[in-house]
Amino acid sequence: MGDTGKEEYKIHTFDTEIQQLLKTALKDPSSVDLEKVANVIVDQSLKDSVFSKEAGRICYTIIQAESKQVGQSVFRRGLLNRLQQEYKDRDELRARSLQAWICYVTFICNIFDYLRVNNMPMMALVNPVYDCLFRLAQPESLRKEEEVDCLVLQLHRIGEQLEKMNTQRMDELFSLLRDGFLLQEGLTSLSQLLLLEIIEFRAADWKMTDAAQKYYYSEVAD
Repeated sequence: MGDTGKEEYKIHTFDTEIQQLLKTALKDPSSVDLEKVANVIVDQSLKDSVFSKEAGRICYTIIQAESKQVGQSVFRRGLLNRLQQEYKDRDELRARSLQAWICYVTFICNIFDYLRVNNMPMMALVNPVYDCLFRLAQPESLRKEEEVDCLVLQLHRIGEQLEKMNTQRMDELFSLLRDGFLLQEGLTSLSQLLLLEIIEFRAADWKMTDAAQKYYYSEVAD
């Protein structure tokens, strides 16, 4: 019950009609238009940075409920179709709105984190997620603190499981990050700190040592 309360709390920013649609989808998915629900969730995720971090849990709950109720995956199919559409247009999205682009990356990584098939992350999402992270590791993106912050947050969250799915691409990504940290001009001191921290985090097997935690968090606090 506590979980449902949390889901409902996270949708309080929607208008009343949409709130009702999502509440129903969480409890009785077969009674609503699940493709519409998927579109509503993606649309809100592109606008709302807080919601984009939490939407994966709501999607997971709807998928589980639909599977138990009717043994289908209409919602998951609609969600993945919409994610694919936004993925194809990602360069235009970033050009149009940096904030919406960061929300999209946060959302797709969140979905990767929550959605499982036979207890494994979805293979269909591995390369799109990597492609988004590679985009955040390009020189022009590393000069923008918001994009560096997004990249590091996602790697903290899903880096370890993403590496298990494709180690070679993670090696290539961190090669870009090391080059960016060592060679690139125009990085802010916070961006440099974040990049160094994530490089050390992966080198320590995706764990934060106590010494590193004290160092980085005291630096950020200062």
